Amino acid sequence: MKARTPVRTRFALACCIVLVAASPGARAQLHVAIEHEDEPRAEQPEPPPTDTAAGMPAMDHAAMHGQHGQPAPSKTDTVQTDRAQTNPAQAHPVASDHVAPLPPQHDMGAMTAAQMVDVMGMDDDASFGLFTLDRFERVKTDDGYATAWNAEGWYGRDFDKLWFKSEGRRSQGTLEDADAQLLWSHAVAPYWDTQLGVRRDFGQGPGRTWAAFGVQGLAPYWFELGVTAYVGPQNRTALRMESSYDTLLTQRWIVQSRFELNAYGKSDPARGIAAGVSDAEFGLRLRYEIRREFAPYVGVEWHRRFGSRTSVFDTGDERAFDTQAVAGLRLWF
Repeated sequence: MKARTPVRTRFALACCIVLVAASPGARAQLHVAIEHEDEPRAEQPEPPPTDTAAGMPAMDHAAMHGQHGQPAPSKTDTVQTDRAQTNPAQAHPVASDHVAPLPPQHDMGAMTAAQMVDVMGMDDDASFGLFTLDRFERVKTDDGYATAWNAEGWYGRDFDKLWFKSEGRRSQGTLEDADAQLLWSHAVAPYWDTQLGVRRDFGQGPGRTWAAFGVQGLAPYWFELGVTAYVGPQNRTALRMESSYDTLLTQRWIVQSRFELNAYGKSDPARGIAAGVSDAEFGLRLRYEIRREFAPYVGVEWHRRFGSRTSVFDTGDERAFDTQAVAGLRLWF
């Protein structure tokens, strides 16, 4: 008849099973604790504690720590070793396709702050420029064809630039009307600049010189807007407002709408200018950007004149409202 296992021994065995499943070190400590149990043992030997995870007998103290007191290899290490012996490719990962760049070929010596900025290309005060021939076109009129242009360019830094603007029209070998402006531009807000300079009118009639000042920038919804006031000799004043907007049909097909209005404080009969709103233009141009720098276009423009035309160059058949077909190129570099 088997002797009954004391309660204390059963509690110790339960703790042993839990800790044996926890770690190899705990299994060894509990094995030693069981050997020093002072309670009388049962006549029948108890089965060795088993590993609840794998169902294998627990290892003794010597097996756990090896012959020289070093931890024995775990089951995971044994499995990895067996795999490495079976398939050496799993022991060493395959090298990636990445090729390391070559080391620097030249050592950079000591540099000043200005030299470092020049090498790194991070100078916020660097000067740069752009020239745009926004409109260079042939215009179909009742008397034949005319050539018109509108160009502008600038050079300078982020906050201060020197601007050049010119527009005009030539018909039948005669320069009808043209002007050129030289302006200093200063940034006063994001997308907005103030401009101050001079304007010179030439072509048919006497030339006029004006002092110019105004603002230019991007209005909400990306409308390009420019308003410039002019003051000339003999108490002459003028105002010009320009606005344009690009509608992208695709990344290459773009429709540009453009509006321009000119007003004068007093009449100038020698140049065919009436007081008040003198003339207004509205045009639509469809361009195809072969490259951003090169884009042919076609379009239509409506020209409205106000007041009386008393210029000595007026032939008398000039109409107050005119519709013109245009074709040309847009260039910038």
